[in-house]
Amino acid sequence: MLSYRHAFHAGNYADVLKHLVLSRTLAYMAQKPGPICYVDTHAGAGGYSLLCSEAKKTDEFSAGIGLLWGQKGLPPALAEYRALVERFNEGRALRNYPGSPWIARQLLRPQDRLELCELHPKDHPLLARLFKQERRVNCHFGDGFKRSLALVPPVERRGLVLIDPSYEIKSDYTLVVNHIKELHKRFATGSYALWYPLVDEQRVRTLEKAFIKSGIGNIELYQLDITEDHSQPGMTGSGMILVNPPWTLKKDLREALEWFAPRVSDSGKPLYRLEVLVPE
Repeated sequence: MLSYRHAFHAGNYADVLKHLVLSRTLAYMAQKPGPICYVDTHAGAGGYSLLCSEAKKTDEFSAGIGLLWGQKGLPPALAEYRALVERFNEGRALRNYPGSPWIARQLLRPQDRLELCELHPKDHPLLARLFKQERRVNCHFGDGFKRSLALVPPVERRGLVLIDPSYEIKSDYTLVVNHIKELHKRFATGSYALWYPLVDEQRVRTLEKAFIKSGIGNIELYQLDITEDHSQPGMTGSGMILVNPPWTLKKDLREALEWFAPRVSDSGKPLYRLEVLVPE
C-alpha cells in the first residue's frame, strides 16, 4: 500500500493550478445541455481540514489558496475558484479545502454523473461519507487506473477523466501516458486531464515527448514553477496535461497565472508555461 495522503498538501500551489484547470474545464463543458460523466481516478478523501496536524506540519496551503483569501480584484478564473473554496468553508474563515470530487460536484448538474475511485483504505470511507446522499455519485474502492478503463466510453458520450496519481512509483510517468492512450482508444472524443509534479525535470521532459509521440491530437500543457532552479530538492513546480481541452482554457489560465505565478515563485517572476504539445 502506498503511503501518500493528500492531507499534507491540500490547498498548495499545485492544487490551485489543478483546480483552476478542473473548474474552468467543467464550467465550459456544462454550458452545453448534454449530460457529462466525470471520472476521478485518484479521488482522495474529497475534502481536507487545514487545521489538522498534517496540514499544519507542512503549512503548504499558505503559499497556495492562502494567497487568494481576502484578495480583491482577482482575475475571473481565480475569483470563481476561490468562491468554490469559500462555499466549502460555508463563507467563514479558511479552515478546510475541497478535493477535486467536491469541486466537480458543485459544477456539474442533475443530469451529470460522477465516478470516483480511491484505493487508500483510510481515504475511501471519508470519500464515501461525503457523498453518501448523492445518487449521481458512485464511489469505487480500488485501483482507479483499472476502474476508469471499465467506465469509458460513458453512456453520456461526453466526459472528463482526471488522473492525479502520487508518482511515488517512478514508473507512473510511463503508466499515465499508456493509460491515457488506452482510454483514448475507447473514447476519443473525451477530455483527459493529467496532473504531474516537477520533482525531476528530465522525467517531465520525457513525459512531454511521450505525449507528442502518442498519436493523440489536441494536447496542451499548463505548468507552474516556483523556481527557475529545478536542481533544488523536492517539488519545484507542477503541471497539467490536457487532451481535448476547452478552447477558452489557455486565455483563462494565462490571466490567472499572470496574477498568481509571481506570488509563488522565489524570484517574483511569473514562471509558467502554456503550450500546445500537439495541435488538433
